[in-house]
Amino acid sequence: MSQFENVTVVKAANIYFDGKVSSRTVLFADGSKKTLGLMLPGEYEFGTSEKEIMEILAGELDVCLPGTGWQAIQGGQSFEVPADAKFQLKVKTPTDYCCSYLGK
Repeated sequence: MSQFENVTVVKAANIYFDGKVSSRTVLFADGSKKTLGLMLPGEYEFGTSEKEIMEILAGELDVCLPGTGWQAIQGGQSFEVPADAKFQLKVKTPTDYCCSYLGK
């Protein structure tokens, strides 16, 4: 899906790591939520409260998920992060992403 229909976009950006990671929240009529963002090259650690699917639209990164080693991810691929977890990213190139929140 290259675009979303009938959504609400929260104007205020979510800004992390001194502006190197930012996103905008997209709210859907069914109550679901996604964020669309950009990550600049660097190393980051994130924590989740909900299960997430990170879809990489463009760019390259390595991800280390709980209980796994590092794996390479590039545009067109995605990965799932469990709820209440921490994961690490090594972003190699500017990376465009869509994060879907799936609940607990």
